[in-house]
Amino acid sequence: MGMQRRTVVAGGLALAALPALGQKKYGPGASDKEIRIGNTIPYSGPASAYGIIGRVQAAYFKMVNEQGGIGGRQLNYISLDDGYSPPKTVEMVRKLVEQDEVLFTVSTLGTPSNSAIHKYMNQKKVPHLFVATGASKWNDPKDFPWTMGFNPNYQSEGKLYAQDILRSRPNAKIAVLYQNDDYGKDYLKGFMEGLGEKGKAMVVKTATYEVTDPTIDSQIVTLQSSGADVFFNITTPKFAAQAIRKVADIGWKPVHYLNQVSSSVGSVLKPAGLDKSVGLISMQYFKDPTDPKWANDKPMQEYFAFMKKYLPGEDPMDGTATYGMAVAQLVVQLLKQCGNDLTRENVMKQAASLKFQVPLMLPGVVAETSASDFAPFQTMQLVKFDGKTWQGFGEPMAVR
Repeated sequence: MGMQRRTVVAGGLALAALPALGQKKYGPGASDKEIRIGNTIPYSGPASAYGIIGRVQAAYFKMVNEQGGIGGRQLNYISLDDGYSPPKTVEMVRKLVEQDEVLFTVSTLGTPSNSAIHKYMNQKKVPHLFVATGASKWNDPKDFPWTMGFNPNYQSEGKLYAQDILRSRPNAKIAVLYQNDDYGKDYLKGFMEGLGEKGKAMVVKTATYEVTDPTIDSQIVTLQSSGADVFFNITTPKFAAQAIRKVADIGWKPVHYLNQVSSSVGSVLKPAGLDKSVGLISMQYFKDPTDPKWANDKPMQEYFAFMKKYLPGEDPMDGTATYGMAVAQLVVQLLKQCGNDLTRENVMKQAASLKFQVPLMLPGVVAETSASDFAPFQTMQLVKFDGKTWQGFGEPMAVR
């Protein structure tokens, strides 16, 4: 009985995988010895601040390998630089799928880049997992059953800010800066939906920029001249830092909402100037390494120890690094659930039946998916920057 009970406890996390434990089944990229995982990320170019995600994941999988791998198999993480250029992403992903024959891809970054490979991955039936973008289209199991997001939905995040503005400043005059692509438009769509009928009157000015633009200074000056007293900043890290700095330098003092994808203290707020970032409002769903309240939190202590040992040259205060490790933790959980059935079909089946508290996520922010809902995270916490760290306010909310 003692033996039997132990087996049940050990298998509790991976019930779905139990039938597969006895018989080994392998798809491309998997064998008794290894599991090949593909990734593209901008290590160069205008979004290179995100490169740390790939470096953290590579180091995390190395640590897992040193501890014996998963089910005795080593994780072979093949990460390529796509420079945040969709044609380059297409070229790199074809190489990962057709030459390297990866079992699945993880954390391919950017809405435009993932849009460029969306159909291809689904035609090839390769799991296109935990993509590093919150566009709403990654949650479409009916038409794209091989693609799954990670970040909370951009439209939902936009709605969260809109609701906060309606509650706290119902007569706001709002200016919006957004990246002129699917990522920027997705945030804007959710934001306008959240404002509802009043939205058209409340938004007094919008401006766009291209990722190839050297600066967004002129856009900020234009937005200030609209008389807006609220600013929604929908930008990637390089442009977010520029915008925060420029808003302060020209003496504009709007209530400043910053999208979560650029809320890293290390890679955005520090370069912009911490003093210039005071009062920014954003959203969180994973723990912030700059927040002293996590000082005695075991998962956070493990994160700092990991960064010190495996990536001593990187800034552990960069929230983008925390994000990279959180995704890697979910990948490890997914592979444990797969057991010995390492086919692409089973990887996708297990990805669509997750219920797991990722250690680096805020308490209560659980990765949960089903065959009809591919959005792992839907709970968000509003936060405000106090000059040192992000402080939560209000209750965590699920916004759909």
